[in-house]
Amino acid sequence: MNAPVAGPVLIIGSGLLGASVGLALRRAGVATYLEDADPDAVRVAVERGAGEGSAITDPRIVVVAVPPGAAGAVIAEASRRFPDATITDVTSVKAQPLGEAVALGADAARVIGGHPLAGREVSGPAGARPDLFDDRVWVVAPMDAGEPRRADDVGALARTCGALPVRMSPAEHDRAVAVTSHAPQVVSSLLAARLLEVDEEAVAVSGQGLRDMTRIADSDPALWRAILAANSERVADVLSALADDLQAVVADLRAGDGRPPGPSATLDALERGVSGRQRIPGKHGAGAREFAVVSVMVADEPGQVASVLVAMGELGVNLEDIRIEHVLGRPSGLIDISVRPGSVAVLEAGLRARGFDVRS
Repeated sequence: MNAPVAGPVLIIGSGLLGASVGLALRRAGVATYLEDADPDAVRVAVERGAGEGSAITDPRIVVVAVPPGAAGAVIAEASRRFPDATITDVTSVKAQPLGEAVALGADAARVIGGHPLAGREVSGPAGARPDLFDDRVWVVAPMDAGEPRRADDVGALARTCGALPVRMSPAEHDRAVAVTSHAPQVVSSLLAARLLEVDEEAVAVSGQGLRDMTRIADSDPALWRAILAANSERVADVLSALADDLQAVVADLRAGDGRPPGPSATLDALERGVSGRQRIPGKHGAGAREFAVVSVMVADEPGQVASVLVAMGELGVNLEDIRIEHVLGRPSGLIDISVRPGSVAVLEAGLRARGFDVRS
């Protein structure tokens, strides 16, 4: 295991990400200090154990954990206040805030962009967790003038927080997250908003697919408005291309006569979706793999899911992924367990022998 990053570390911004960075660093024994324009946020973060609330004059690393719209000015001010420190941030957009910081006088050699690809649908220090970044990608995005040793500092910071550092330029990062994070947020929110146009009976038959698609629609609208504004052109490009695809599917559907069509825009979209989904990395960042699904119906009672997982351990079957779908109108849930194909027979037979309701 790598040695923890050398501290002390000052975190400016004590919200969900800032407090989680503090908790992760304190878990590794790193001296950590907190600042925030809101004294209540600092108080809560300190109470959670994310760091000290006292002032510090000589941090080795400064982590700016404020919204994208404020990040440039805060980075520039931190660069002036701490002329020897490595300065990084955790915003989900890189080019605009880093460019603003340099324009306001920040030292481009010491400012290294950062973005941990982790979060929750809650905000504030009360939702912070020390394991939020464990096994997650943390983009390290130095500008052209960035000193290599400063980028190494940020990489060490990411590893200390449990993350996997990945180097990208700010522009590369922003193009990537436009399609992998920012556009999906808009699509999820728009789909969830359609539910406002139907009656309660229609919403009551929501399936797991809708829940999966709209999970991130619960995110903070004000925060996401700032993120989207900071990466607006790249996100607009992705959404424009998506709109073109949707228009083609709409035209195809309106031209149909109710029978399954031959080659069409709809079929093409569905097939390309399968191919695109297969490009998403598997667990621990490895290449995507094909897994088989074993479905088990359990009562909606404490300990039921745990009992299935314990049985898997006894059978020597490794869990690759799990999804739970609650059954409408019944006190039960369907557990979809993803495993390697070669483990299916062992798992199904073993669960049935233990009395579980395995669904073929």
